[in-house]
Amino acid sequence: MEVNLHDAKTHLSRYVDQALAGEEVVIARDGKTLVRLMPVVTDPPPRCHGFLSGTARVEADLKRDFEAEINAMFELDEVPAPPLP
Repeated sequence: MEVNLHDAKTHLSRYVDQALAGEEVVIARDGKTLVRLMPVVTDPPPRCHGFLSGTARVEADLKRDFEAEINAMFELDEVPAPPLP
């Protein structure tokens, strides 16, 4: 649908409703197309971080489990691992 600028000023809310309903509304002046009304695409809802919080448990002690390899990488003296609880 193409409407003239004066008519668009008078009936803007009607044309906005039509554009939101999916109809293409073009506004023209002196027969020359100026603008097209179209709905604004909203952003997707924000992602929810931590939705699995509390459902898993990690029991590894990475520092203790890989202490020898870490010390070897940095050429540190071998430190015995503490006893397991």
